[in-house]
Amino acid sequence: MRNVMLIARRELAAYLRTMSGYVIIAVMLFIDGLLFNAFAVPGTAKKSSEVLADFFTMTSGITMVGAVFLSMRLIAEERQTGTISLLYSSPLHDVEIVLGKFLAALGFLFVFFASTLYMPALVAAYGKVSLGHVFSGYFGLTLVGAASLAIGAFGSSLTRSQVVAAVLSGVMCLALTTCWLLTKVTDRPLTEIVTQLAWWGHFDAFRTGLVHVKHVTYFALVTFLALFAATRVLEARRWR
Repeated sequence: MRNVMLIARRELAAYLRTMSGYVIIAVMLFIDGLLFNAFAVPGTAKKSSEVLADFFTMTSGITMVGAVFLSMRLIAEERQTGTISLLYSSPLHDVEIVLGKFLAALGFLFVFFASTLYMPALVAAYGKVSLGHVFSGYFGLTLVGAASLAIGAFGSSLTRSQVVAAVLSGVMCLALTTCWLLTKVTDRPLTEIVTQLAWWGHFDAFRTGLVHVKHVTYFALVTFLALFAATRVLEARRWR
């Protein structure tokens, strides 16, 4: 665990030293603010809980896209600059490298979450907001962000190009977003399986203030499988 935290500190410092991470979060926050102003609060007809649910809906999509761009550099940059050899020669296990980089990206993503707190605060200022609803929504956003970052880490492990890594990760995230469309051309029981693969169906409960174990399990499983795949790719490339 000590090695994981050392890598996480190193990677987080790299995010904080460069402008790219700040630019990504600034763009995410700008788009989120525009959508919040345009769609979440277009009038006074909505209840506070509905406005908050709409906010979490929009922020979840922005979180997934932003996580793809934040994670594209995790491993691809190491391979591109040649510093991956230093990691391979250090007394670190591949799983420690992947986990450390993943935790650093997740920690930086929390900066974005903290920056959006003023929006629920605005809703609370003009209506009644449940703290449980806010907690559930941000917990769901954290799960979406973790799963997206894990997928991004896997995509980043497959190539030395950050652009290609972002494209690969984006395609995988898009597949998890739109796979429910396959229900139109599939029969039971495959229809139920495909439906359960779509992340949106699992996030819907969080945005409305509910937390279910099965939905938490889904995001945890996606995160684990993506990180496991990234670790296996690193192990395979280490011995090439």
